[in-house]
Amino acid sequence: MLTRDEAWQLLCEWTPSAKLRVHACAVELVMRDLAGRLGEDVERFGLAGLLHDADYDTWPEEHPTRIVAWLRERGEADLAHAISAHYTRWGVPYDHLLDKALLASDEITGFVMACALVRPTRTEGLEPKSVKKKLKDKAFAAGVDRFEVAEGLRMLIEAKGGTEEEHLARIIAVLHEHREELGLS
Repeated sequence: MLTRDEAWQLLCEWTPSAKLRVHACAVELVMRDLAGRLGEDVERFGLAGLLHDADYDTWPEEHPTRIVAWLRERGEADLAHAISAHYTRWGVPYDHLLDKALLASDEITGFVMACALVRPTRTEGLEPKSVKKKLKDKAFAAGVDRFEVAEGLRMLIEAKGGTEEEHLARIIAVLHEHREELGLS
């Protein structure tokens, strides 16, 4: 089985952008937390979060086929499938909770980080209602696909319950807990 150290080595080799590596780490942390709360495999969820964009910097036009192929060659079918499904418009089915969790964590984690970065107190005091308000402002973090955010949240809530506010509060809490390493202090 793939280890976190092996995944990190690959990420660093394929992802020269420090910003994208920080995003990968943030999604990894959010996925680990979600897995722990849902009684799922924390390591598997974390690896999916860490590697989901591993090939984007070097081969953006082939994303995510390079990382998916790399994982399949190593017998990591569940991770490969989840990563191949982390964008709804790719038409990959969401067969497992891992697939839905990655979709529900990727775009929104980046968006919450963007919300934090424009605040003087960063994650301190950031509320889900503020994030939801910013989501309505299409000019803010315009690269974040609002449809993907909504679909991810919808699928996760249908699969495991809860509310958008609870999911957002959890993401904010995870990012706040790790603010130093994520550059949010």
